[in-house]
Amino acid sequence: MSNIFPPYLKDGDTIGIVCPAGYMAAEKIIPCVNTLKSWGFRVKVGKTVGGNSTNYFSGTDSERLADLQEMLDDEKVAALIFGRGGYGLSRIIEQVSFKKFRKSPKWILGYSDISLLHAHIYTNYEIATVHSPMAGAFQEAGPDDPYLLSIRQLLAGGKLKYSCEPHPFNRKGEAEGVLMGGNLTLLAHAVGGPSDFKTKGLILFMEDIGEYIYNVDRMLHQLKAAGKFHKPAAVVIGSFTDLKDTERPFGQDAYEIIRDILQEYDFPVCYGFPVGHVRENVALKCGASYHLEIGKERVVLEEA
Repeated sequence: MSNIFPPYLKDGDTIGIVCPAGYMAAEKIIPCVNTLKSWGFRVKVGKTVGGNSTNYFSGTDSERLADLQEMLDDEKVAALIFGRGGYGLSRIIEQVSFKKFRKSPKWILGYSDISLLHAHIYTNYEIATVHSPMAGAFQEAGPDDPYLLSIRQLLAGGKLKYSCEPHPFNRKGEAEGVLMGGNLTLLAHAVGGPSDFKTKGLILFMEDIGEYIYNVDRMLHQLKAAGKFHKPAAVVIGSFTDLKDTERPFGQDAYEIIRDILQEYDFPVCYGFPVGHVRENVALKCGASYHLEIGKERVVLEEA
């Protein structure tokens, strides 16, 4: 697949910020706005940031849809970073029009619930997007944070190279393929729907947060039954944080569950990659080709 790359950004370009899912107070994006401006960009803040919602969401479905649609259609907006994830995109994703976006694509940045948008755009339009920290992360990290700086480097057109320490569960090897993935819950949720993507030949990555351990097991078995582990080029496992257990323990942690489910396959697998609901969350181009090397002493993922 030859994917389309949106234009990289230059000084003075505008980055939009919206919240298409969970509510986020307006003051929480101030560090992000200030940092983006210090990088030389203009910022356009959507109506759903600090909206008048009284429930979980940043606005009604129609309000969130309208805000997202406006940013996608605005030709002056060169990239779109989301305030936060949570839950909500699946309620509006099929109503979003990508007609103008396809003609004039822009970089889409986010993770967690935004994984569904990455999957939808990759599956239906073959346009690269960015799995990365969102506006909320700038509140907790300084402007020199390397994980936030990976966003700046990516938007400027830099080809990023990441490495991490080996994990005892790693299955060594090398692979090349298009990188795609994201939040496990959203990947499982997408199976059989319009955002579902084929994993053959891909470097598939996964992460999650706050799930019951048994549900992690269930979702992985769902992906297996759907053939998602049949012939990927490799699998990259990020963080699985704040998991909950039942009163009678499940008996395994997330990595042990993944290891056992993937043991019958022979593709390379690495664990502990810096991606997920943690500070160590690098910017990754979904839909771009990467080279992965899982060695005895180091794991390296580099854009091809």
